[in-house]
Amino acid sequence: MNLTHLDEQNKPKMVDVSEKGNTARTATASGLIEVGQDAFDAVIANTAKKGPVLQTAVIAAIQGTKQTSTLIPMCHPLMLTSVKTDIEELPALPGFKLTVTAKLIGQTGVEMEALTGVSVGLLTIYDMLKAIDKGMVIRNVQLEHKSGGKSGDFSREGN
Repeated sequence: MNLTHLDEQNKPKMVDVSEKGNTARTATASGLIEVGQDAFDAVIANTAKKGPVLQTAVIAAIQGTKQTSTLIPMCHPLMLTSVKTDIEELPALPGFKLTVTAKLIGQTGVEMEALTGVSVGLLTIYDMLKAIDKGMVIRNVQLEHKSGGKSGDFSREGN
């Protein structure tokens, strides 16, 4: 199997998408952060010393989604048409689940953007709570769904 990010001499390259047509593309990714009870309570009560944790994580997730091409070397800069986020409180964990959906009309997919947005959002929660809990665990950062493009649709539920 040939890797698309290697040329004939096995040197890294950015994939040429100039011959691809524009199509509607969507990707949704999610991830979890497990926190201690004190950290969870501080988020819910909005008493974390660094400010509103979940609101800041949403902004960070959007910013991370938009900045993916500056962080991941072979990603194309993309003109995103939408970035949506959702944070679910998981008191039984305790922790939070962050979901990011990225959309565009373009020549390449947005899976990396959704995954990067989730990662940056969860890292922001970690950063804002590390004074309370250094034992937090970020896990299960994964693609949930993608649509559009040559490779077609993918859904974690369907696989």
